[in-house]
Amino acid sequence: MYKTTLALASIGAFNWGLVALFNFNLVSFLFGVDTILTNAVYLIVAASAIIAVSIGFMSEQSSSPKRADGQRPAYSNQ
Repeated sequence: MYKTTLALASIGAFNWGLVALFNFNLVSFLFGVDTILTNAVYLIVAASAIIAVSIGFMSEQSSSPKRADGQRPAYSNQ
């Protein structure tokens, strides 16, 4: 699931890069301007980005060391 969401979020980032650099929207070019399919692609890419970010934060929290009492140390050398 992580690789899929990361790939979709990367596609969205690539599309925004094209818009910023060349004023070219690849999604609108492929599926039409303001169509249901275009909006569905935008929604799927946005959901994937949110999931990818949340997975990134969850994996960061789960990899931090914890003490025996369940608390995280004040600092870590990682």
